[in-house]
Amino acid sequence: MSSETVTPEVADVGVAANGDLDYDAIEELLGGYVIDRESHVNAEGFVIRPDEVEAVLSTLKDEAGFDHCASVSAQEYPDRYETIYHLRKFDEPTHEVSVVVPTPRDEPVSQSGAGVFDTAEWHEREAYDLVGVEYENHPDLRRILLPETWQGHPLSLDYDQDQPQIVPLREHANPMEKRTDVPDQPDTMFVNIGPHHPATHGVLHVKTVLDGEQVADVDPDIGYLHRCEEQMCQQGTYRHQIMPYPDRWDYISAGILNEWAYARAAEDLADIDVPEYAQVLRTMGAELCRIAAHLLAVGTFALDIYGDFTAIFMYAIRDREDVQNILEDLTGQRLMFNYLRLGGVAWDVPEPREKFFRNVREFVDSMPGRLEEYHNLLTGNELFQMRVVDTGILPPEEAKSYGATGPVARGSGIDYDLRRDDPYGYYDELDWDVITDEGEDNFARAVVRLKEMEESAKIIEQCVDLLEDWDEEDREIQSNVPRTLKPDPDTEIYRAVEGAKGELGIYIRSDGTDKPARFKIRSPCFCNLQTLPVMAEGEYVPDMIAALGSLDIVLGEVDR
Repeated sequence: MSSETVTPEVADVGVAANGDLDYDAIEELLGGYVIDRESHVNAEGFVIRPDEVEAVLSTLKDEAGFDHCASVSAQEYPDRYETIYHLRKFDEPTHEVSVVVPTPRDEPVSQSGAGVFDTAEWHEREAYDLVGVEYENHPDLRRILLPETWQGHPLSLDYDQDQPQIVPLREHANPMEKRTDVPDQPDTMFVNIGPHHPATHGVLHVKTVLDGEQVADVDPDIGYLHRCEEQMCQQGTYRHQIMPYPDRWDYISAGILNEWAYARAAEDLADIDVPEYAQVLRTMGAELCRIAAHLLAVGTFALDIYGDFTAIFMYAIRDREDVQNILEDLTGQRLMFNYLRLGGVAWDVPEPREKFFRNVREFVDSMPGRLEEYHNLLTGNELFQMRVVDTGILPPEEAKSYGATGPVARGSGIDYDLRRDDPYGYYDELDWDVITDEGEDNFARAVVRLKEMEESAKIIEQCVDLLEDWDEEDREIQSNVPRTLKPDPDTEIYRAVEGAKGELGIYIRSDGTDKPARFKIRSPCFCNLQTLPVMAEGEYVPDMIAALGSLDIVLGEVDR
């Protein structure tokens, strides 16, 4: 035995010897900041005063290791407003804690958490815009989805949706015009990119300030596609009326992934089991959707970079059509699948089963050859490399602070994937790898997506093997779910899945009825888009367009 002293690793505060969270230790760490404690389905919630938000978030981040602000949910009660910060750890996503911040109805003002987590800046702006909570010391508290002149807050209890709204047209001003922090004010140019521009991937308005040829400032202006999906879900029943909506968030073939986010939250909220056979079907369908979404991401990215419409874009669309055909056979729809049901799936694979499985196997077997084509045409292309290598740099520390997830985070070397780290479905029973890349640039994010398709194909093949050999008598596609679901009142949950773009999370609070009292969607595109200024500052406009394309945003999911 060596005489050298071995210093044991010191675990984060609040972690028990068995690796589980010790919420009592966390409460002791927070000390006098805690004025009450709640039990949510996913985590314990610590109630704090509205003027101590930054201190509490800093303590949990620096001393307890909660470095991921997954989401911020705001809501209104008859007697108060409330903001909930859903915190997790990038290294251990199953370690969760909620920070609950109540404020009086007559003065809904809370301290901002944006000084601790950059991602809270947009989340708090959304909470202010839709619910009406104000955040002190927020760096830029203004509406984010609705025009500045909008009257009222759509998710507040007393909102009058019939009141007239006037949205005047205003001239665009140069946001650099009144800067006083630059002694020698440079000559700048204000450029509007979007909202109707092919390179913005939808109705996104990017307010861009140029200093010479370089990007000095970028302000993504969203909300042009906002449909108040959260309010629509709050008006639908758990059992039947909500499930069709998720398909319309990220509508680029990712429907089953979206549906699974809602299903996971609602099933855990109502304590609903899902048969093992249905879990395999869900896993197979979700990975088919992931491939379809990544194919379009890669194809449109090539189109953004050097206008390659005839080769890479059309190759991607061709291959995506093959996936769409399989998904249509499975679900009956080509885009808005509505295939999942609470407790399982709508139906089994189509008959004849042998033909369906043969089609899936043929596609999976062809993936290595198809991906080799993409690597030859894209990642091996000198023009592509010149445009994307060492541009759009997103350091891992910045990615974590902004809550970036999915291929955007993994392209910055962050080894975070909920399929493995917070297992659901059948993922923990299968053999596959999480893909990361240390490049931190536009090129790395493209490479991650290409390699992830290969891993998805491995998952699908294993699912087909299982489904083919499954005993016919045990092919249970749905558990016995009550026709009307009424979870216990004031039950709260945040659950997430690994969507095509990253962590897609749902927060639900029940009130004892068959409809949610609060339904909050944590969009990975919404969080990832916040990183654009970090990636674009100091770059040229084409590099900013490349960075935007590398994020693979879908505005239906950003705006919801």
